[in-house]
Amino acid sequence: MDKYSQTLDWMFAQLPMFQRIGTAAFEKDLTKTLLFSAHLNQPEKQFKTIHVGGTNGKGSTSSLIASVLQECGLKVGLYTSPHLVDFRERIRINGEEITKDFVVHFIEKNKTFLETNKLSFFEMTVGMAFQYFADEKVDIAVIEVGLGGRLDSTNIITPLVSVITNIGWDHMNVLGNTLEEIAAEKAGIIKNKIPVVIGEFTNQTKDVFQQVAQQQNAPIYFASAIKNIPDLDSDLKGNYQTHNKKTAYQAIQLLKNHFEIADEAVVQGFLNVQKNTGLKGRWTVLSEKPLIVADTAHNKNGLELVMKQVQQQKFDQLYMVFGVVNDKDIDTILPLLPKNAHYFVAKPNVPRGLDANILKEKLIANGFQSTVFDTIPNALAFAKQHATPNDLIYIGGSTFVVGEVI
Repeated sequence: MDKYSQTLDWMFAQLPMFQRIGTAAFEKDLTKTLLFSAHLNQPEKQFKTIHVGGTNGKGSTSSLIASVLQECGLKVGLYTSPHLVDFRERIRINGEEITKDFVVHFIEKNKTFLETNKLSFFEMTVGMAFQYFADEKVDIAVIEVGLGGRLDSTNIITPLVSVITNIGWDHMNVLGNTLEEIAAEKAGIIKNKIPVVIGEFTNQTKDVFQQVAQQQNAPIYFASAIKNIPDLDSDLKGNYQTHNKKTAYQAIQLLKNHFEIADEAVVQGFLNVQKNTGLKGRWTVLSEKPLIVADTAHNKNGLELVMKQVQQQKFDQLYMVFGVVNDKDIDTILPLLPKNAHYFVAKPNVPRGLDANILKEKLIANGFQSTVFDTIPNALAFAKQHATPNDLIYIGGSTFVVGEVI
């Protein structure tokens, strides 16, 4: 096994990691992150940042903003999570993933500190990203919140602009049981006198955001309520990207106070998100005949929009290659799923993956047709064998399901 693989194995095995084990990995304060930052000589203070939080659309919005800034000729760091295939997707500069050598040497150099202080996977990864961006002297880095906002490891930065895409029902066991409670956690990234852009909002969440912004003397902009935002074309084709594009556009207008951003850079940035940043898994079309689409939507709000788009497609037969994680509230997503489909279900290949037989029983009890497979790739292979050119195969339910096929 090479050194990079050994390093990743150590990172994944030794320490809690939300992506694999769930809420047990969530740290309840920023003490260790601040300690690690001090140990690294505060790399996050050596470059400008934008902070992007929210329930859905964080990755797309971060990537839209990063793509536009790249089109301006800037050196742009992009930190996102989780990854689909390789850990290095989380940390990029102008679309190029962090090098394997940097990952290996960073962990080797700081291993004693990481072990002694029992840092979580996420805390060490954030430190790694900040160090990499500082060493590579990026002009600006777009930093996506991992979970929540107020207590998220990324929340030690002072950005030029804060962004909150929307508030939805996800991770309630950590963030709260009402939209107001969840909004209050996400609003924790609003900083003193730093402008904040809110994407979508409800009356309840708007009140929370306005209250926090007022306390922080932070100018606040509600993107979805602004009338003169143009509907620019983008290579991100999910219908739900309409909201993300508005949010990103408004954030970019505020960044014009710090950088020269030509209108053409915005147009080209929106058109070339995938090429510029390497973003995958957002209504990603893997084949045309049959149409095969993969999407990482995995909670009520995200799936609601994507399932509408599925039903708008023309197809003879719909096949759903589907899997979820075991902390997913299946009862909230079942009503959103199309009944006119064959479900080929499997357990995502992570410890958090839900046993496919449990998912199958839930589906059948609610009137769905469902067949169990031992792996996601086998479920997809079976769907491809049976699909005709006029059929649609949808792959999703979890980030990990998409990661296994892309």
